[in-house]
Amino acid sequence: MAAMSTENAGVAARDGEPRRGGPADSPFVRACRREPAGHTPVWFMRQAGRSLPEYREIRANVGMLDSCRRPELVAEITLQPVRRHGVDAAILFSDIVVPVAAAGVDLDIVPGTGPVVAEPVRAAEDVERIRPITRDDVSFVDEAVRLLVAELGDTPLIGFAGAPFTLASYLVEGGPSRTHARTKALMYGQPELWHALCARLAEVTLAFLRVQVDAGVSAVQLFDSWAGALSEADYRRYVLPHSAYVLSGLESAGVPRIHFGVGTGELLTAMGEAGADVVGVDWRTPLDVATRRIGRDKAVQGNLDPTVLLAPWSVVETEVRRIVEQGRAAPGHVFNLGHGVLPETDPDVLTRVVALVHEVSARHAG
Repeated sequence: MAAMSTENAGVAARDGEPRRGGPADSPFVRACRREPAGHTPVWFMRQAGRSLPEYREIRANVGMLDSCRRPELVAEITLQPVRRHGVDAAILFSDIVVPVAAAGVDLDIVPGTGPVVAEPVRAAEDVERIRPITRDDVSFVDEAVRLLVAELGDTPLIGFAGAPFTLASYLVEGGPSRTHARTKALMYGQPELWHALCARLAEVTLAFLRVQVDAGVSAVQLFDSWAGALSEADYRRYVLPHSAYVLSGLESAGVPRIHFGVGTGELLTAMGEAGADVVGVDWRTPLDVATRRIGRDKAVQGNLDPTVLLAPWSVVETEVRRIVEQGRAAPGHVFNLGHGVLPETDPDVLTRVVALVHEVSARHAG
């Protein structure tokens, strides 16, 4: 792959120093860098998606993988929540299995189920079939990011990818799993094969994120959605080296790196060691507690329980205020949910949350 440049990334110049103005001076990027911001920035995981009627309309007759491969459609879907909610960052509309499909894995995203793999990984030859990816393999992502950067102006765009463990789980299980039984059986029983699989996926993930950075994203998020299924000891042995490979591979890219998982309260210290600038926290761990576990050299992101958004506004407001207050214990705080927006969420509530976070946190700016 060609050498990466951050000249047009909106975050770092050639000398690696942040530029003045543009996304680099946005509240979101400043909070990620643990710098003062005019207010606590807010965006929502899965903010572009099924909670928005305009999304359901535009996706009505388009499959998920197909929609991820249409740059103009990706750009429109990514922009929808920015226009509607006034969030402080956009996140690229895509799916964590997009680079795996580009690497030659036969899979589909089945409505109501999720990713389904035709031939799950069982042996070394299955790992060998996962080939490295190039920019040409995901040129549609490169094009979509460039379209979005031009359209978003000062609003930062977040790129993302799935972490090696979560991708490996899908490939080994053949689809989503509640127990991750096959994954753990392979991990414990064939550690050499496990590490070979994760190392291959780490290479694919890093290449995928580099394409996004080179095209202009202002930050990246590495999703390890299923890492909470592991003990800390197992995480450190079987997962941490591969996530660290991805995150360290972006150290010189000039963009903040966010690392997120669900049910990872006991893993926060180890996840902080993986090399991200920001650690995402789900709703189970208060942000002040999370900060003590992660360390003061990292910002935090989170962590409203997505189901709270289904409650009366008085409950939502109380919880939002609590999280903003707890976030002040961290050297930098990006307000978010503890996981993705639920499809049944009223979009107007999300808009009100953005306004409330801005209002409450601006009072303490400076």
